[in-house]
Amino acid sequence: MTTLDTPIKVLLVDDLEENILALEALLQREGLHLLKAKSGDQALELLLAEDVALALLDVQMPGMDGFQLAEFMRGNARVRHVPIIFVTAGSADLQRRFRGYEAGAVDFIQKPIETDILRSKANVFIDLYRQRREILAQRDELESYANALRAADRRKNDFIAMLGHELRNPIMALRAGLQLLERQSDKNLKADIQARMEVQAHHLSRLIEDLLDVARIDQGKISLQRERVSLQSVIESAVDTSRPKIEAGAHDLTVALPSQPLWLDGDFTRLSQVVSNLLTNAAKYTPSEGQIRVSADVVQNEVRIDIVDNGVGVAHDMQGRIFDLFTQSKGPDDRSREGLGIGLALVKQLVEMHDGAVELASDGPGQGSCFTLRFPLAA
Repeated sequence: MTTLDTPIKVLLVDDLEENILALEALLQREGLHLLKAKSGDQALELLLAEDVALALLDVQMPGMDGFQLAEFMRGNARVRHVPIIFVTAGSADLQRRFRGYEAGAVDFIQKPIETDILRSKANVFIDLYRQRREILAQRDELESYANALRAADRRKNDFIAMLGHELRNPIMALRAGLQLLERQSDKNLKADIQARMEVQAHHLSRLIEDLLDVARIDQGKISLQRERVSLQSVIESAVDTSRPKIEAGAHDLTVALPSQPLWLDGDFTRLSQVVSNLLTNAAKYTPSEGQIRVSADVVQNEVRIDIVDNGVGVAHDMQGRIFDLFTQSKGPDDRSREGLGIGLALVKQLVEMHDGAVELASDGPGQGSCFTLRFPLAA
């Protein structure tokens, strides 16, 4: 693969070793790689194997002469674009020049060679080749940017559609609840309706807070309130927050923590949010009556937290981008579940703000998942 740092290749063709050495001495410089051939056949092999910026051909060679080699080059799609300068010791009569230009030459140089003329003519085509290579590199870069923009536009459209769905459902539920309350006189039924409305309002509030958190992190507007916090208390808070989701799925939750306190230097609220998001994610992507386990330990001066489920797992092609914003895997019913695909992206951002790391391990669909958090152990 050719890059902007790859040396530019120039082909020197002459049947006499001393002539090739003379050309090499005159043209050799940093950034150039001089290819040498003593016959037309050798030159064709090199041309078909290498990307050449310029070919300097001796006209008078045994076997295939320079004119014949040039005609072969012009007949081959791969190398017909290579500029040819003929180097000749013969006469420069018009007929000879006409044949050379007809064969595809861009110029002639007479022997004995004048150094300045050779270098200036060669530099014209070397510079043109360099510019062409830069343009191609810029084109590839622009194409890469265009593809990224198209992908971002698709994600934006998907996000807008998901956002509309996610906002509409709780709003419609709240509106229906208000209408029921207006017609309901029974206090117990009113309390039940109000409790359901509170759940929807909480879901709506959590959704908006997650969106705002992503925006704040991107804008550098979140600052951590660091303090010495107990890992056990962080996980206890996270379990309490995610318990409604876990119980709604009738999941069996196991928490296995060391008996001795483990201390972290971090923001209690944000650390609890990280673990809660992962627990909620496990509950969301595990079929009813599934198994969820949270465990923690110290490994090489780091606190390691594992959140394991026996849910739907993650396909191998999805695992590399599962922490990307607006990315969602498939739920137990083989369709994306509720949510905007921002929970895991937020987890990754918050973990990295704590100088930690988060990883996913899954053997594939139907094999469950294990999310591992690592944080520095507080002194």
